[in-house]
This record gives sequence, C-alpha cells and structure tokens, in this order.
Amino acid sequence: MPVLTLEQIESLSLEALGRAGAGDLAARSVARSVRRAEADGLRPIGLGFLPTYLVHLASGKVDGGAVPLVARPRPATVTVDAAHGFAHPAFDAGLDPLIAAARACGTASLAISRSYSIGVLGHPVEDIAKAGLVAIAVTNGPPNIAPWGGRTPLFGTNPMAFAVPRRSAPPLIIDQAASVATKVALLNAAKTGEAIPAGWAFDAEGHETRDPQAALKGSMAAFGGAKGANLALLVDLLAGGLTGANFSKDASPYGKADGPPPGVGQLFIAFAPDAFAPGFLERVEEIATAMLAQDGVRLPGDRRLAARARIALEGVAVPDELLASIAA
Repeated sequence: MPVLTLEQIESLSLEALGRAGAGDLAARSVARSVRRAEADGLRPIGLGFLPTYLVHLASGKVDGGAVPLVARPRPATVTVDAAHGFAHPAFDAGLDPLIAAARACGTASLAISRSYSIGVLGHPVEDIAKAGLVAIAVTNGPPNIAPWGGRTPLFGTNPMAFAVPRRSAPPLIIDQAASVATKVALLNAAKTGEAIPAGWAFDAEGHETRDPQAALKGSMAAFGGAKGANLALLVDLLAGGLTGANFSKDASPYGKADGPPPGVGQLFIAFAPDAFAPGFLERVEEIATAMLAQDGVRLPGDRRLAARARIALEGVAVPDELLASIAA
C-alpha cells in the first residue's frame, strides 16, 4: 500500500479535481480540504470522498467553475451565494469579511447558500478560532434522519461545530453530527458489505437494522433519540431556512451521481471575546485544566490533534484501489 505525504495528497487531489472540470479556485480550495481531512485521519471525508466529488463534477451536480458572490447586507452580516459550487471556496471568500465584522461589532455571521458539502465542518471553525474568535457553525445536507416518531427522512445528519481559541494551544474544537454515525460511514459499509453496528439506522419499516443496504432505504438514527432529531431540525432551520438554501428534504443526495445540485447551506457565527467580558482565554484554560484533572478525560479534538502530529511524520497509507478510483 503506497504511503503518500500530505503534499502529495493535495497535489493528487488538485490534479484529479482539475481533470474532472473544477476551476482553479474550487480545485485548490477542495484539494486543501482533502489534505486537511487526511492530516487528521478522517479518510471518509478526505480521499475517501474525493471520487464522489469527481463524479458530481462530471455530472454537473456541483459546478466546478462557480464563483462565490459575497455581500454585506448589514454591518455584522456576511452572505455568500456559492452558485451551486463547492462550499469550500465560498467559505474562503467570506472568512476575512466575517472576521473583520466580528471584531468591529462583537458578533457577526456568515451565511452561505446554494452550496455543496463543506467537508469537515471542524476545519472552518478552527480557522475562525485561529483569528482569536469563538466560532459556531451548522450545515445541513440531504435527508437521512426521520423526525422523531416518523419513518421518512426529512433532515440531514446536519453537523454542528464549535471552536474556541486558546492562549498557547490549538483551538478547542467540537464537531459532531445529529446522527449516531456519519452518512459517509454508512455508504462505505454498503460498498464493502459489512454489517453496521447496532443503533446506527432503521429500515424502511422503522425497525433497527445492521444491514447497510436496508439502512439506505430507511433512515439513520439520531443520537439521543428525540433530542438529536430536534437538533437536526434546528440545524435545518438555521443552515437551510435562515440562509435561503434548500431544506434537507429538498436536497439531492450525495450518494447518487445524477440529480440537481443539492443547494444546501452553512451558517457561521463568530464572537470577539473582548467585546463581552475580560479574561476569556484564562477561563478557557480554567475549564480545560479542570477537565484534564480527571483520569481518562481528553479535550474534544485531542484525538484529531494526535493524529495530525503522527501523520505529519509518517505520511498516509492509501489503498491502490482508492488511488485507481481517483485516477479513473
């Protein structure tokens, strides 16, 4: 199995995206996101998802030549129309205006509409936190979760992410979906034929299943039951409703090559800590220290950071079959 450096992964991704029809703006932004996912050990949304990007570029499900349109309707509001392109360059276009608005106003928001998947939601909030701001983000996606008590999926796995800066350490990051498992993990199980863990999904009749094919015809389980389903609704209202993007129920699935662009949305909210109360960074360390004082506790994101340090030294092993699917 070949071992690639992160630089080689980014270069490989950039070339493949360009061949599939992505313009330079999109190709560079998405290739960076693939590299960052692999750097954190997140294969399913890194190189593992790159073949899906390529198929959707070829089919027109995502517009590789789209140019994000940035607007400032209010002093603390930034909007970006992704024009059915990738969310990555849309976020890149809105990041600096968001940071400037948050520093000037104390709180600011960035709303992205008519976009495609943004990949790892924890990465854009990390970028905001590196600017010294607290960040909250939500994104919706094609329907996978049924409302509590129902059987028909209406909501995506609809992740939420949160990041806070730290004085002398990388930002503390929480990144989690409203579902027990990610849709990418379910799709991968369907490809390999492996049984999925109990509690991941339901079949079309609403019965719990370990068969990934039956799960794809049913719905994914929300974490915490009704509580997770309610969070999926909340994210849909913010990322879809508030931004003007599609609701999850109207978004074309990522698991199919054909169909219209998903047209989903992302919402980012940034806070400048010094606009609220003094000593925020010290208080972050206070709670982090209290957590780590207990045996067996780690901070959210620590596992990712450990993988990042290891992979930077060791490189990334990539199966030949995956490389072949990217080169095809």
